[in-house]
Amino acid sequence: MTVCWLATATYEEVAALDRTHAVAIVPLGATEAHGPHLPLSTDVIIAEAMARSGATRLALRGVPVAVLPSVALTPVPFAAAFPGTLGVRSATLVALLEDVADGLAAHGFSRMVLVSAHLDPEHLGAVYEAVETIRADGMRVAFPDLTRKPWALRLGDEFLSGACHAGRFETSLVLAERPDLVRDTRKRLAPNPKSLSEAIRAGRRTFAEAGGPQAYFGWPADATAEEGRTLVDALGAILEEATLPLLADD
Repeated sequence: MTVCWLATATYEEVAALDRTHAVAIVPLGATEAHGPHLPLSTDVIIAEAMARSGATRLALRGVPVAVLPSVALTPVPFAAAFPGTLGVRSATLVALLEDVADGLAAHGFSRMVLVSAHLDPEHLGAVYEAVETIRADGMRVAFPDLTRKPWALRLGDEFLSGACHAGRFETSLVLAERPDLVRDTRKRLAPNPKSLSEAIRAGRRTFAEAGGPQAYFGWPADATAEEGRTLVDALGAILEEATLPLLADD
């Protein structure tokens, strides 16, 4: 069974999809600063990689899958001061996701998975708010939040440390997916072991306040495409596992 990429499919191809049993995957990213070495679209690239890997796994199980166009504008308060970073209000994202769910339901979809590579707390809060409403309206929805157990435990030591924005974790993923977009400056970046997760718990609200004046944390110089490919597979497995409860009666 193949994966239907909604942005490049025709309406006849979508009509032929078994939407009653299909899973609709919505990749969520951001347009925000990721150090001096990664593109603003880093989170979109990672979310799409996770969606592709997970969708392939589900298709191999015989599950019909539709992957929606990525959401690239989301709340980005931590990176707001950096040129090029563009965000929207939390309420805007909530309304968008609720409208997408309504549209999917109108076309016969009943299962939806939100895949987010953007981990800003304001963004995650908006996703959870939308999930609550979408679920109450009858859509089966899953949201594997990578910042929480058990998912976070599968993504490596740097990710667990919280020092992972534009560090080895994300740089490895972009090296695996879009090596042409990784600037050579990453090889000269000194490690920045300050933990974003600890800074968030301490009430910090920007990358600069958290100790990342260049919008990166972690060890970007240590990144490799090989590690990135391993992480893409791990992210796909997370998506697959989080989706399985939605298929229980199939």
